[in-house]
Amino acid sequence: MPHASTRAALSTAISIAVVAALIYFLLPKYWVYIITPVFIVGVTLQSLGLVTGRTGMISLAQMSFAGVGAWVTGYLNVAQFPGGLIVWMIIGGLAAVPVGIAIGLPALRLRGINLAIVTLGFAAAFDSVLGTITYPGQTAFIKVAQPAWFKGDYGYFTLVVLVYIVIAVGLEYISRSRLGASWLAVRHSERAAAALGVSVPKAKLSAFALSAFIAGVSGGLLAGYLGTLVADNFNMMQSLALFAVATMAGAHLTQGAIIGGVLITLFPELLRRLNLPQDVGSVFFALGAVQALSTGETIGETWARLFRKVVPRRKGADLTGAATGLAPATKHARGVALEVKDVTVRYGNVVALDGVNLTVPAGKVVGLIGPNGAGKSTMVDAITGFFPSYKGSVLLNGTALEGKSATARALLGIRRTWQTTRIAAELTVGEYIRLAAGPISHTELTAVLDWIGCPGPDTPIASVDAGTRRLLDVAGVVAARPPVILLDEPAAGQSYAEAIRLGARIAEIPEKFGSAVLLIEHDMDLVRRACSSITVFDFGRVIASGPPQLVLALPVVQKAYMGIEPEGAVA
Repeated sequence: MPHASTRAALSTAISIAVVAALIYFLLPKYWVYIITPVFIVGVTLQSLGLVTGRTGMISLAQMSFAGVGAWVTGYLNVAQFPGGLIVWMIIGGLAAVPVGIAIGLPALRLRGINLAIVTLGFAAAFDSVLGTITYPGQTAFIKVAQPAWFKGDYGYFTLVVLVYIVIAVGLEYISRSRLGASWLAVRHSERAAAALGVSVPKAKLSAFALSAFIAGVSGGLLAGYLGTLVADNFNMMQSLALFAVATMAGAHLTQGAIIGGVLITLFPELLRRLNLPQDVGSVFFALGAVQALSTGETIGETWARLFRKVVPRRKGADLTGAATGLAPATKHARGVALEVKDVTVRYGNVVALDGVNLTVPAGKVVGLIGPNGAGKSTMVDAITGFFPSYKGSVLLNGTALEGKSATARALLGIRRTWQTTRIAAELTVGEYIRLAAGPISHTELTAVLDWIGCPGPDTPIASVDAGTRRLLDVAGVVAARPPVILLDEPAAGQSYAEAIRLGARIAEIPEKFGSAVLLIEHDMDLVRRACSSITVFDFGRVIASGPPQLVLALPVVQKAYMGIEPEGAVA
């Protein structure tokens, strides 16, 4: 959403500029010099907030990336490479990117404490390497030269603030792009992100790469601030403290990164003036991180929430009228859109699906019903690639999908929803639909929301109820207009009247969007309203298939699904 991104970016830039101007014009030279590293550390915290806050991964090697950038900056300074500090620190940031990608590779398989151990191990190894080599220019007392336009305490403070603003504004734009939305989706649920066609490995590695670049730039800024550096500036304990403060302050937010910079830079000065040991700071940071993790709200998020109360965010209207502006239905291949042939799934000795056959014709809505434990969800997982070790075959428009990942199947045109909503609450309605659907015009987006009965694009998802989020799940997959949509109990959390209305909307999907639908649902009134045919599962087998009224009247279905014994049966 370009307008929303521009508004947010301008707000970010103006707020930082105002704070910096107050510091520049109201504080003496000494305090300007003391406060400058607040913004340098803030840049590093923004890099960590990208990985930890936005993407949900742990990195304890952030100061190592900064060390790479600082070392390269120092080397280019000694070599008198043309361009000056600004060019040097950009090159230093680029030099940190492959290191960030290398550290990000374990994140493709590891999470939580295991990933923390790997990144901490790299930080320790880098600490040892850095301790054995001399920082460029250190022994010859060659300081990193500051740019001619930004020399002196006030000048360098201005440069640091400008770099902070550029990075903060850039991250604001990226966070509102599909890439930024994919980071939040991965943080919230990797499975749901893959089902939307998001490449989870690409999202993780891109986050680590950009994070390493920003951290490398912060290392270059630190080199220009101090002139020359030592290994202790980037030791392992610095990375641990940085992570604790990032967790406590909410470094993925602009205000959180500045708060974190204040804590790391000025808190030790406060302890010194109070004649307290510096270890008190580490204890305080650790307690603050525990508090943030236990309450689920960081300092930065608290400030942002209070700010929204003072300046409420503009919301879109609640669109519940008839849909207008929808593009004509996408024309997909005719015939059988989805075919399941002899699919068998075993969990050890338990047979969840036993030679199941199922077809979903193009332009139709087919219902899949059955008692709990019948194998419906297992079938959805097998079709969408989340249980790839099934036997049998799944075909999309006649093409077998065996060997293809969940992400690949989503990109080919099999989209699904989930029994419980898995939408990242940090997104807006429009950002989520664009993540799910890919490139989509504003007119088409609002028309889809109008059709399903959801609030406007600017509405924060955190502000809508669970029932509306289920509708957004449906809106996201239909907006992508894939050949096949699998809806897994979309009426959960809806009232009876809302479920009936949703059934009417589902019945319209083939005509309005061109997608065939496989509907998994327990609400029989919704199934009757939406489906042209239904298939009934029991104990992993198909026991009936055909028109809803005929199938639901069969004694075997009534016994299996509704617990009704056929007349004359012996109890």
